[in-house]
Amino acid sequence: MKTNMPRFAPYVSTPEVVWHYALRSANVLILVFLVLPILVIIPLSFNENSFLVYPIHGFSFRWYHDLFTSTDWARAGANSFIVTPIATIVATVLGTLAALGLNRASFKGKGLLVAVLISPMIVPVIVTGVGMYLLFARWGLAGTYAGLIFGHVVIAAPFVVITVNATLAGFNQNYVRASLSLGASPVRTFFRVTLPIIAPGVISGALFAFATSLDDVVITMFIAGPTQGTLPLQMFIGIRENITPTVAALASIFIVFSSLLLITMEWLRSRSVAKQTSI
Repeated sequence: MKTNMPRFAPYVSTPEVVWHYALRSANVLILVFLVLPILVIIPLSFNENSFLVYPIHGFSFRWYHDLFTSTDWARAGANSFIVTPIATIVATVLGTLAALGLNRASFKGKGLLVAVLISPMIVPVIVTGVGMYLLFARWGLAGTYAGLIFGHVVIAAPFVVITVNATLAGFNQNYVRASLSLGASPVRTFFRVTLPIIAPGVISGALFAFATSLDDVVITMFIAGPTQGTLPLQMFIGIRENITPTVAALASIFIVFSSLLLITMEWLRSRSVAKQTSI
């Protein structure tokens, strides 16, 4: 007779079995505690009421309609789709090159340089925003798309550096040496040998950079001009001035989009591990 009960070794004691189930139950409770506040937002986006309150009075798509028809939200969305992709591409290129250089080189002060490169992840973002504003105001970049993109690159590139550097930790340099010994140029070797192997790490870093840029509020608040606000900044303004379920509608879209990013990154991570194992 088959049962669905987990199989334990004969020597496992009753306290160990109890601890096993207690630990699983605690993990489930912690997961619910972390995820539930996020999931609560989604039903509110379909609320017919004009306030973010429970219980929900009727089902409606009016706030999604308002999100896609409002001039302010449309302008913020257009700014996000201009700034975020460009910042992601630049951060991915610079971060990948920096990771390659750090992985191959060995010099005095390398640890200090790595600390400087990832410092935007450690320093409070409000401090980074103030410093960028003071510097960009001198350079004439404050209130421009170029300044906003550069600011997003600064906070996004460290994620690419760390992700690609972690991928390169298991990279076998003998493939590069073999390619060079067969007459391939360094550039051809990079695009035909190195990049295909580390591609999952590069793509994962790019996704982290994309999410970081898309989620930023503080840097945008300091650098952006009056008409250059992005979607997260528009959400912040909406919460501060007039809370409507339109904010919940956009938050629900961000939740779904972020979940897809996490699934993609996990798939790429497992693919990278499988590729390095097969090689």
